[in-house]
Amino acid sequence: MVFCNNVYYYLHLLLYTLHDMKLGNNIRKFRFENNETSQEELAAAVGVTRQTIHAVEKGKFVPSTLLAFKIARHFRVNVEDLFYIIEDNT
Repeated sequence: MVFCNNVYYYLHLLLYTLHDMKLGNNIRKFRFENNETSQEELAAAVGVTRQTIHAVEKGKFVPSTLLAFKIARHFRVNVEDLFYIIEDNT
């Protein structure tokens, strides 16, 4: 029973911590620094739709790890240069 309580506690703590965080990105900045790459061109390069790139760029959709790496590789930067965590402490 102690094991179950510990798992529940840590899961609750993880979910609480993630609840106060959002993912920000520099996709638009990198698009314009790279010959003003359009959302459509970036989407074609990484194998998604333009709407997906738009949603990620606007922070309405959190990309999969694979997509985040594909976008970073396209711009030849580290994932950490492209994405960052925004803590919401309100």
